Amino acid sequence: MSCVVERITGSADGWEDMDTILLEDIGFEVDLEALYSRLRLKPGSGYVDAVRQLALEGQALARPKAVYGMASVGARGDDWVEIEGIGFASRVLRVNLDRAYRVFPYVATCGTELEEWANSKDDLLERFWAEALQEQALSLARRALSEDVQERFHPGSVSRMSPGSLDDWPLEQQAPLFALLGDVQSAVGVRLTESFLMLPAKSVSGILFPTEESFENCMLCPREGCPGRRAPYTQELYDRYRL
Repeated sequence: MSCVVERITGSADGWEDMDTILLEDIGFEVDLEALYSRLRLKPGSGYVDAVRQLALEGQALARPKAVYGMASVGARGDDWVEIEGIGFASRVLRVNLDRAYRVFPYVATCGTELEEWANSKDDLLERFWAEALQEQALSLARRALSEDVQERFHPGSVSRMSPGSLDDWPLEQQAPLFALLGDVQSAVGVRLTESFLMLPAKSVSGILFPTEESFENCMLCPREGCPGRRAPYTQELYDRYRL
């Protein structure tokens, strides 16, 4: 995977010292077989050629990106933790960072270019296909981010948490995360709405942290039938965090 890496420095209230690393020009080549599988298209389907044409059109425009930094963990309370002097309110995050002294806040996105192209499609079926292509571009940006963190900082095994994925760490915590990273919109084009959702919608944010035990937010969520579940709910772990 090829990408251009740029070290940038930003500023925000309460944040002065953390440099951020911008990953852009991530080489994006559509995985057509994975796309067909995601769209449940069988060989010989009448839609295959149309999807292929649309995918190649999107590939030419796609510019997935990611921005992240290495941050120091500071003071801790019962249900809060400071990272580079910025407070985050979450019992789960605080427990997960008990033995961590550095973490990697990040934002990754499919890119504004692909979102604008997808939104320009009037046909609902084409827009659905374009959304699947955005997901693939976002997945590539996340992989580029993970690989760069490992190559540059060698943290070993890591887990991640994302604002809004648990009641304990609500979506409003996007605000301090974006403050920690500085001017995210200028860096990768991602902005927060008044309700703390990200645009482009196919974007992810969170904190990577070193861990000896694998952690997924899903382990603390008892919701059944969730299509995005990555790990089974664990009552023992839920009790450990005293939620």
